Amino acid sequence: MGAQLSGGGGGRYSVKANSEINVTPFVDVMLVLLIIFMVAAPLASVSIKVALPTAVAKPSPTPPKPVYLTIRKDGSVFIGDFSTSLDTLPADLKKAVGTRDPARERIYIRSDKDTEYGDFLGLMNKLQDNGFYSVALVGEDNSK
Repeated sequence: MGAQLSGGGGGRYSVKANSEINVTPFVDVMLVLLIIFMVAAPLASVSIKVALPTAVAKPSPTPPKPVYLTIRKDGSVFIGDFSTSLDTLPADLKKAVGTRDPARERIYIRSDKDTEYGDFLGLMNKLQDNGFYSVALVGEDNSK
């Protein structure tokens, strides 16, 4: 609410209430923003039409004996059906891989959706530190 400092009536310094709101500056700002967005919106959209091909990836062949690592939501780690820990993971994983080259062996990681990111990252770091560089993440197939 504004005040009007001059006016008729009472004393020399009488104050009269002014209840009018000046919306002109607000309308000016809104019109300028509207014009800016009207000009910028067509520039942000893609105007080139392209007929994209469908991507059909052939499934990669599964190795004769795939190695699955599983992380539960409580942070416990399993190789196949056998429990392990991050400390014993390298030795247990090398036993599971056998004579195959660890750098070329693909490790399939299954994880609970509520697994903490720190537990998952710790597992990934442990794999990389021990020469297992090829990792595949296993997810649920909802395409059916």
